[in-house]
Amino acid sequence: AGPAGLACAHRLALKGHQVDIFEARPKPGGLNEYGIAAYKSVEDFAAKEVDWLLGLGGMAIHYDSPLGAELSLDMLRSDYDAVFLGMGLGGVNGLDAKGTDKSGVEDAVSFIADLRQSDSLSSLPVGRHVVVIGGGMTAIDAAVQSKLLGAQEVTVAYRRGTDRMGASKFEQDLATSKGVRLLTHVVPIEVHGNGAVSELELAYVDDAMTPTGEVICIKADQVLKAIGQTLMDDNGLERDGRKIKVSANGQTSASKVWAGGDCASGGDDLTVTAVAQGRDAAEDIHASFSQ
Repeated sequence: AGPAGLACAHRLALKGHQVDIFEARPKPGGLNEYGIAAYKSVEDFAAKEVDWLLGLGGMAIHYDSPLGAELSLDMLRSDYDAVFLGMGLGGVNGLDAKGTDKSGVEDAVSFIADLRQSDSLSSLPVGRHVVVIGGGMTAIDAAVQSKLLGAQEVTVAYRRGTDRMGASKFEQDLATSKGVRLLTHVVPIEVHGNGAVSELELAYVDDAMTPTGEVICIKADQVLKAIGQTLMDDNGLERDGRKIKVSANGQTSASKVWAGGDCASGGDDLTVTAVAQGRDAAEDIHASFSQ
C-alpha cells in the first residue's frame, strides 16, 4: 500500500472494481509512511491520505500480508482477475568493508523507519559521532535527522563528487546548513572497534574509483548505510537490470500481472513517478477486462 499501489487501487475503485490490497507491514503508506525523515513529514500525513482513499469505497487492506509462502503470486493470479505489484525495493545493498557486523552499524532506511514509527524521538539511540555512507536522499535524510536529534558530529561519506550525488543541490545545502560534513571521493574499507564501532577507515579514490593510496579514519559510534536498495524477490518475473521489467503500461512478463513504483523498470525513483505508473497500470487493467 505504497504510492504506486494506492494510486492503482484508487483508479480501479473509481471505475467500479473491487480492490484488495495486501500490505506487508502493519500500517499502509509505503515509503510515505516509513521512508521519509521525520523532520520532513507532517504528522500522520500518509495515514490521513490512506484513510481518505479508503473512505471512497471499493478498497480493502489486508495488513501483515507480504508476498511469500503463505501468499504467492500464483495464488493471487488464481484468485483475482488482475494483480498489481507495488512492493518497492525492500532489500538493502551490503557494505563492501571489513567489520560491518559490529554493533552500531545499521541500515539508514531502518533508522528512518524507526524514527517515523517512534512515539518519542528523544528515546531513540543516536550516536555522538555519526557517519552515513552514501550520497542519495536517504543518506541526507539520515544525516540531517541525526544532527537534529543531537549528534555532535555527522559526516556523509560518498565515493564520488558532490556533482554525482543522488541528493539534489538543495538537499546538500540543507545538510551543510545543519552542520553535516560532506566528505567525497572516499570508500569505506574497515569498521574498527571492539564489538561496537568506534572508528571508520576510508580510502580516498579518484574519479575513476581508483584508490589514491591515502586513507582517513573518522571517529564513529554509529555508521548508517545508505548505499541503495534492492528488489527482494522478482517472483519469477523477467527483470530489466535490478528491477521487474514492465511495458509502458506496467505489464510484466506474466499474464494478469502489472507492476509499478520502485520495483518496476522505467522512470525515476520518485513518488510522483510511482503514482503515475499506478494510474497508467490501472487504466490498462481496466481496458484488459473488455478485451
